[in-house]
Amino acid sequence: MFDNIKSRIKGDKYIWAIVLILSMFSLLAVYSSTGTLAYKYRAGNTEYYLLKQILIIGGGLGLMFFIHLVNYKYFSRISQILYYLSLVLLVITLFFGTNINDASRWITLPGVNLTFQTSDLAKLALIMYLARMLSKKQDLVSSFKEGFWPTILPVFFVCALIAPEDLSSALVLFSTSVLIMFVGRIHIGYIAGLFGVSLAGIAFLVFLLFTLPEDKMLNRMSTWKSRIEAFTQTDENAKEPYQLVQSKIAIAKGGFLPNGPGNSTQRNFLPHPYSDFIYAIIIEEYGFFGGVFIVFLYIAFLLRAAFIVRKSPKAYGALLAFGLALSLVIQAMINMGVAVGLLPVTGLTLPLVSMGGSSTIFVSIAFGIILSVSRDADELEDAVTTW
Repeated sequence: MFDNIKSRIKGDKYIWAIVLILSMFSLLAVYSSTGTLAYKYRAGNTEYYLLKQILIIGGGLGLMFFIHLVNYKYFSRISQILYYLSLVLLVITLFFGTNINDASRWITLPGVNLTFQTSDLAKLALIMYLARMLSKKQDLVSSFKEGFWPTILPVFFVCALIAPEDLSSALVLFSTSVLIMFVGRIHIGYIAGLFGVSLAGIAFLVFLLFTLPEDKMLNRMSTWKSRIEAFTQTDENAKEPYQLVQSKIAIAKGGFLPNGPGNSTQRNFLPHPYSDFIYAIIIEEYGFFGGVFIVFLYIAFLLRAAFIVRKSPKAYGALLAFGLALSLVIQAMINMGVAVGLLPVTGLTLPLVSMGGSSTIFVSIAFGIILSVSRDADELEDAVTTW
């Protein structure tokens, strides 16, 4: 049975190895960091969250395996359905979403009482749809009306619906989309203009945050303001956010050499050590070299994705693989940057490592699609070599 599965595993073997190593770190780190959570909600059953994560990771790997066997060209049509479906779900989430941790980013599925974050689906759908649009408009990339405008509109729609409840995800998705457009050969003048307009928009938002009274602010504007203030403070006596202080303590305790799995103490004080700040727990338990190794894995993944882009004969496959890989790596770098205090606090998780349900599933789908593009490129290369 295992030999049969092994013989059917196609695509980039290095990416498969990276996936398995990150999954192993996920299981170890989640088991280590959920002790307090287990005692609080599961009567001390510390194996509950480990078993749950094993099922999620196992399901994700199974889904990844299945998707990587599908011809990636089918995802071009599927992206249209997913894009419009994600718009509907984002609207529903915005007005009727389930509130968790003071943010309405989730939808509760009726009957099964399970929640999933609709922005995870929207990010995947938008990048797939964007790759489709760009590949079909390669002859029109210099046109504003027929190339740039129809490409940027879907990005605006999705990001505008995500932003009110999850500004950090919207900004990351928008930035990733612009980079994909640049790789897709959209005229540099249009991208430069878009960059200028975006900076002006961000500046106006910051102006509103620091001029509007607290009682006039909408949604999560006060949260955005407090995070900006905490990150930009210059007073040495100013108080840092509690979670950032605990994260820095965890990193300091990590030192250079590993303390060993399960030997974290900050997991008992750090908020969300199993999701937003799991990287700090990894450094505390595996030391500086463990943290560097995680960074290396994501960079290696991006380089392998770039290698797939070079081999892919079709624009859609190249843009699809690069776009999905870029989105995952940017999210990972932001998560790790927050943990070490280089970036403002956000709610972004560490892909394939943080504990999660729907987020891990959608990340697995993204990896599966990238491996599907890789498999197709390898088979075409083998066919040409044989011929």
